[in-house]
Amino acid sequence: MSSRAVGALLDQLEARSVECHSLMVVHRGHIVAEGWWAPYSAERVHLLYSLTKSFTSVAVGLAITDGLLSLDDLVVDVLPDHVPADVSEQGRRITVHHLLSMTAGHDPDSLDEAWRLEPGDLTKGFLRVPFADAEGTRHTYDNSTTYILARMVERVTGRGLPEFLDERVFQPMGIEGAEWDRVASGAAFGFHGLHLTTEAIAAFGELLLRGGVWRDQQLAPREWLELATRAHIETLPLPNWSPNPDFQRGYGYQFWISRHGYHGHGSYGQYCVVVPSHELVIVLTGAVDPTDVLPGLFWDYLLPALGNPDSPQDDELLADRLRGLSFTPVPGSAHPSSSTRATIDASAENSALPDGTAVAIEPVTGGWLLQLGPSLKLSVGHSEWRESSPLGRPVVATGAWQGDTFIADLYVITTPHRVRLEVNASRAVATWSTVPLTTSNLELHLRSPLMTRPDVA
Repeated sequence: MSSRAVGALLDQLEARSVECHSLMVVHRGHIVAEGWWAPYSAERVHLLYSLTKSFTSVAVGLAITDGLLSLDDLVVDVLPDHVPADVSEQGRRITVHHLLSMTAGHDPDSLDEAWRLEPGDLTKGFLRVPFADAEGTRHTYDNSTTYILARMVERVTGRGLPEFLDERVFQPMGIEGAEWDRVASGAAFGFHGLHLTTEAIAAFGELLLRGGVWRDQQLAPREWLELATRAHIETLPLPNWSPNPDFQRGYGYQFWISRHGYHGHGSYGQYCVVVPSHELVIVLTGAVDPTDVLPGLFWDYLLPALGNPDSPQDDELLADRLRGLSFTPVPGSAHPSSSTRATIDASAENSALPDGTAVAIEPVTGGWLLQLGPSLKLSVGHSEWRESSPLGRPVVATGAWQGDTFIADLYVITTPHRVRLEVNASRAVATWSTVPLTTSNLELHLRSPLMTRPDVA
C-alpha cells in the first residue's frame, strides 16, 4: 500500500476537521498503518456505540447455527413473559428476521417511545408502540430491535450476551478486557455499549473477512456471515445526516452495505469497514460529525493505494507521523498558583454537571488537583496529560490559565467524549464536546459499567 496515500488521507481528515482517535488499516492480514491521537492509545478500549450491533448479529448467528433459534421465530414465542396483554396482530408476527433487518414497521426509531410506555421492559414497550408500516416492507433504523435480539439470544442460550460472545468469540481470538454498558436491570444494551480496543475491532473485521475462521478455528458460521452482510432491504437517508451513499446501499443483518463491501457503524464515527474484494479492513474511532465524508474518504485514498507501495523512506516518514499523532494540550500558563473556588452554571448548552456543583482547583507540582462536587477528584496536567480514575473509568486531563480564566480538557478516554471546563472568578461551566447519547451526567460516565437507559430524543 502507498504510504503517501495514507498520509494524504490523514491530511484530508485534518483539513475537514474530522476528529479521529484511532486508525488501523489491515490489508491481506497485515497491519499496514496504525495510529492513535494522544491521549488515546493502543491499550485503551473505546466505546463503539452502534457498532455493537454487528457483534450482536454474530451472537444471533451462533444461536441459529446451534439450532436454538431461527429467522422465523417470533418474539412473542421466545419471550412470552414480555408480551403485553393487548399486543397487536402485527406485534405477534414480528420475527428474528424483522428485528435483524430493522423492518418491524416502526417509524421513527421506537426506542424513546417504547421506554416511555414501559420503563422497566423495553421488549414490552416495543410491542406496544404503534406500527406505521407492514412488517418486512420498510427499513427504519430502530435500536429496540437489537435489544430484543440480545434478550432472545440470552433466553435460548441461557447465557448473558457478554458471556456468550466472550466464550464463543473473544476468548478464542485472544480478545481481553471487553467492557459493556448496561441498562438499569444489569442487562447489556446489545444495540450499543460495547468497548473494545482498536486492534480487537480490526481482528473482528478480519474474522468477518475470513468467513468466520480464526487460526484454523471456525468461530463464526460462514453461511451466517454471508447472509448477514448482504442487503435484505433498501435504506433511506438517515435523519439529520447529509446524504451518504455508503448508508443507502441497503441494510443486512445489523450491517450497512457500502459501495465497497460492508461496514458496522457507531455514532460519532466508530467504523469497522470490510472490503472482501480487496482483502481490506479499516477501523476508525473518533468523535465525528454525521457527515458524508466517511467511509467515502477511504475509497478515494486507500483503494487506489493498494498494490502501489512507496519507498522505505516514505514508509518511515508515515510511521513517524503515525507515532506522533496527538491532540494539543491546553495552551497557557501554570499561574496563578493560588487555590480557586467556583460553582457550575448549568445554563450553558451541553452542560456535563448539575447546576451549583462545587469546583475547587488546587495547584500541585506540574498541574492541578481538580475537585468537582463530592465524588470527582481529578488530576490535571500542565502541558501534559494526567490520568485519574475516581469512580472506575479513567479521565485524562490537561489544563492551563489563560489570563483570568482556567481551562481544562477532561477526556473520558474510553469514549468519544470529553468535557471542557472553564472557570472565571466564581463561575464555572463544564460542557461536552459531543454529548453522550445515554446521559449528559459526567459522573455516570465515570462509573464502570455505566448503568442507565438512553435518553433518546
